[in-house]
Amino acid sequence: MKVAVLNINGQATGREVELPDGVFGIEPNKHVLYLAVKQYLANQRQGTHKAKEKGEVSYSTKKIKRQKGTGGARAGSIKSPVFVGGGRVFGPRPRDYSQKLNKKVKALARASALSQQMRENAIIVVEDFNFDTPKTKNYISVLKSLGVSGQKTLLVLDQPKENVWLSLRNLPKTTMTTANSLNAYSVLHCKKLILCESAVNSFSAE
Repeated sequence: MKVAVLNINGQATGREVELPDGVFGIEPNKHVLYLAVKQYLANQRQGTHKAKEKGEVSYSTKKIKRQKGTGGARAGSIKSPVFVGGGRVFGPRPRDYSQKLNKKVKALARASALSQQMRENAIIVVEDFNFDTPKTKNYISVLKSLGVSGQKTLLVLDQPKENVWLSLRNLPKTTMTTANSLNAYSVLHCKKLILCESAVNSFSAE
């Protein structure tokens, strides 16, 4: 399928790029998208949670009262979870939440996400651009010209450009990535996907 290429002023350049049907025109696989999003979110978890259990609480090990004759239940340690300040029963421990996903499943998920955005007319192709100096207002003017100001957008470049990144990093609803690092979650998480013209060639391998 062919898509018109715009410049950063929102005007048509008269050129078109061919988006491969195998990436932008397939039937989205919802289950694969679920697996990819689940894996991405799981991999973001640090897993550094920790609570002290009975053997880790810093208290005396002295028996707190005699065994019999008190009229209450027997107790041998103030570290017991039944007392305030005692150790926690089966508390959380540091663990790795990361999940694995096959490469072909990841590729299918990304293609499904791109195809879904294509169906919703949420993909914009712009010619390659860069800024001489990093200024946030420069990228704000680009968003206004493209008609996506105030929307959650994702800019996809072929190669990282420092001035572009420094210009958009302070905008709360805007982020940037490269075509090789693009994942299904990032595609689905934005309202408008802005593809640079040179980045389109990176999708032909799929």
